[in-house]
Amino acid sequence: MRITDLLDKRSISLNSCPHSKSEALDEAVALMVKSGKIRDEEAYRKQVYLREEESTTGIGEGIAIPHGKCDAVEKPGLAAMVIKDGVDFDSLDGEPVHLLFLIAAPNTKDNIHLDVLSKLSVLLMDEEFVEKLKNAKDVEEFLQVVDEADDEKPDLNEQLAAQSETAQDEKVCKILAVTSCPTGIAHTYMAAEGLEKAGKAANCFIKVETRGSGGAKNVLTEKEIQEADCIIVAADAKVPMERFHGKKLIECQVSDGISKADALVERAIKGDAPVYQAGTAGKAETVKTSGGTGHKIYMQLMNGVSHMLPFVVGGGILIALAFLIDGLSVDMNSLSAEARANFGTITPVAAMLKEIGGIAFGLMLPVLAGFIAMSIGDRPALALGFVGGMMAANGKSGFLGALAAGFLAGYLILLLRKVFDKLPQAIEKIAPVLLYPFVGILLMGLIMNFIIEPPVGALNTALNTALTNMNGSSKILLGIIVAGMMAIDMGGPFNKAAYVFGTASIAAGNYDIMAAVMIGGMVPPCAIALSTLLFKNKFTKEERESGPVNFIMGLAFITEGAIPFAASDPVRVLPSCMIGSALAGALSMAFGCTLMAPHGGIFVFPVVDHALFYLAALAAGTAAGALLLGILKKKVTE
Repeated sequence: MRITDLLDKRSISLNSCPHSKSEALDEAVALMVKSGKIRDEEAYRKQVYLREEESTTGIGEGIAIPHGKCDAVEKPGLAAMVIKDGVDFDSLDGEPVHLLFLIAAPNTKDNIHLDVLSKLSVLLMDEEFVEKLKNAKDVEEFLQVVDEADDEKPDLNEQLAAQSETAQDEKVCKILAVTSCPTGIAHTYMAAEGLEKAGKAANCFIKVETRGSGGAKNVLTEKEIQEADCIIVAADAKVPMERFHGKKLIECQVSDGISKADALVERAIKGDAPVYQAGTAGKAETVKTSGGTGHKIYMQLMNGVSHMLPFVVGGGILIALAFLIDGLSVDMNSLSAEARANFGTITPVAAMLKEIGGIAFGLMLPVLAGFIAMSIGDRPALALGFVGGMMAANGKSGFLGALAAGFLAGYLILLLRKVFDKLPQAIEKIAPVLLYPFVGILLMGLIMNFIIEPPVGALNTALNTALTNMNGSSKILLGIIVAGMMAIDMGGPFNKAAYVFGTASIAAGNYDIMAAVMIGGMVPPCAIALSTLLFKNKFTKEERESGPVNFIMGLAFITEGAIPFAASDPVRVLPSCMIGSALAGALSMAFGCTLMAPHGGIFVFPVVDHALFYLAALAAGTAAGALLLGILKKKVTE
């Protein structure tokens, strides 16, 4: 594949006159659409702007390479604009942009186009090539310039490989580098080219490993790392760092590899770099979260949620199967109250499945906390997060406590790094394997025991007391409250308080409260599942795929299926679910529905008084929650 294979005559403009960065981007997107390679213009535009928010694609020297990679791209493509008068693009060097290439990359396994795009990125580092493009009289000449350069110059990986084989005898020093950016399309390769040129100009041996969308290329060997004088990591994305333990290492943004390559090489030659200690540095080993504090917190949260999701789905389905088997195998009306309390474990097969599913559920909160912590403080924080999450799961704080534990663990490690950084080097080396786990876990345990758990326990007690006093005063209001509480934190203190109150009411002979409690816990997963089907553009691909599974969990009275969605967008998800649950609880009370079983969801509906009305209440609450969630959530770009 050649560069011109990605260019369409319809997507090239040689006389563009945008007045702002946004106008330039919009015009470039419109050109790309003309090529017929975009199936959803708005979705692609949002992805281009989202990438621009991470960091400017104006690389300096009058060049900008904005790009978008998403499902809205049907085929890989390029759009080109020559802007004679220039436009302010927030470029790295502050200069206006005169030449713009917009990249469209699809989400496909076939990444052959990535090599082509990397080569274009390298060509744009050539001043002569850029001048010829800017002075092209027509589109045909523009394409001819690109074609000729494509023939004359080898691709980047070939250049870098050739450089690494060059004799080293007379070289000033040996430098290794790694470049990587979040998208892995353009900046990765331009930074590599910049560093390669700077190293060559300074008479240094240099080898650059590129980690783009097509995978790692020109990978550094263990022997090369050991022999290197200095290593430069110019990356805004995750890079394997442990291999560089004990080596002088410079960490920087990928944009610095483009605009500050000479300075980076000069620092490497002088040895102006700290010695990297595996497990104590974290910038390049973690995914860079550009943007404001809110965006960083969101990305850290999503790291925990994405790792937690398999435990929720797998464990939830197994528990649902246990309820189904018992529901089909046992006559609930013939069981005593004590036996009904064991629903889901009455038959041997059901008991086995519920045990396995319960183990998966037991790991859910520790995994959530652990990987939130890891996204902040790298691997040393993982242990602290697991411990805090387990304490939350076994205590009274539930998933809210696990969220707190995850962030607390991450920032505890960051604090400990600053403290231990002042230790002698001999002691500092053992910090990741001894000091971080010991001191960190101790502090985590103390904080969870004495700061997080006590107020939550007091809150639970107060809630139970308030609910008991309300019993009999207003059935419908009570139904609204207990059902709404089931959706507030989905397994946390509010949820637990309402459920305990419901189970206690069974012993007292008040079966209507348990009915409201259970339907309140069933609505959130069902509402989310329905919303993912009705409003596909409001959810990510991962959420759309996992959403329908929540029907199974919701119908089985497993509220925790909604936790990943609530954790990723609590401001919109929680109010929607609470209103839907409250409506269902109110209708359940109004219809006089009662339930003698403390669990089981739809599988115990045969023992519900007024079962059809109960089903109608569930449907109404689910529909209300789904519609409200669809209205409140913003469209997503992928």
